[in-house]
Amino acid sequence: MRTNRRPSARRFAWRRLSALIGLCASLLFALSTIQGQTQEPIETIKIDTNLISVPVIVSDRENRYIRDLKVEAFRLFDNQVEQKIAFFDAGEEPLNVVLMLDTSLSTSGVLDDIKKAAKAFVKELRPQDRAMIVTFDWQMQKLSSLTGDRKELESGIKQAKVGKLAGTVLHDSLMDVSSRVLQPIRGRKAIILLSDGNDHGSVVTPEELLRSESEADAMIYSIYYRPEALRFLGPPGPPPFPFPRPFDYASPQRPRGPGGRRGGRRGLGYYGYDLMEKLSEVTGGRFYQGETKNLKETFTLIAEELRHQYRLGFYPDDLKRDGSVHALAIKVNLPDVSVRSRREYLAK
Repeated sequence: MRTNRRPSARRFAWRRLSALIGLCASLLFALSTIQGQTQEPIETIKIDTNLISVPVIVSDRENRYIRDLKVEAFRLFDNQVEQKIAFFDAGEEPLNVVLMLDTSLSTSGVLDDIKKAAKAFVKELRPQDRAMIVTFDWQMQKLSSLTGDRKELESGIKQAKVGKLAGTVLHDSLMDVSSRVLQPIRGRKAIILLSDGNDHGSVVTPEELLRSESEADAMIYSIYYRPEALRFLGPPGPPPFPFPRPFDYASPQRPRGPGGRRGGRRGLGYYGYDLMEKLSEVTGGRFYQGETKNLKETFTLIAEELRHQYRLGFYPDDLKRDGSVHALAIKVNLPDVSVRSRREYLAK
């Protein structure tokens, strides 16, 4: 009797074990199927989302910001065709700002002033805002993540130091920050660029940089200071003697000029001044010039403006992803106002 029962008990145990293994396999298959089903719509949403974001600053003739405008006050045009405004933000969204500091050899002697002003700017941000510290000389360095942690940001600013080697990869650094750091982020975003504007060694040309930034949705606030070698010439601004201007064109979104040149110096100060001014113009930001000792005041003005930024969004009708450039225009139903905004986007 015992010998007959043992095989039955063994068979029963094996059956239970086989059933358990089968149940586990089924559960694993079901979980993988569910996971695949939940991930697929997320990717589809990312691919099919055509929301075009347009940051806007509105001020009066005396350069005072106009607050508390409602969506009804704005009209938005895509290639001169009015669009329905599908998204509107009047300053509630968190701000994402990248502070880009030129640490090339030309900043020797003024970097301490730059760092003090940068720390003061970080303190102007709201608790929900995020910032990132980036320096560039012969190479780009990200000294902090995009974070709201004030201690990390202050630590990043403290680490900034003048580069040991000659070079200023401004174009490459700005392109990297714009496309890799800010472009994937939805919401209000801006770049504060502090430099003399002269590039030494970038692969990206000024024409390519202007084209790319004019199609991005981050405002650029350029703060120009004159290089050490030119400060004997007098007050800040372009040199008084005539260098050829590489960006004298009617439409700033369509830069022309000599293409294909890589790296090298684009003039002694004037090219940098002109480029930084155009970067702010095509992105709807603002251009500042002055001495580094006045940076704290300039940073305060920028922080105040960013708090008064509106952001509009729309879904283009029948968007064709053909790589064409679309002109954007914003109108406000108020008399005697100045409107600065993003000017174009790329249909892709």
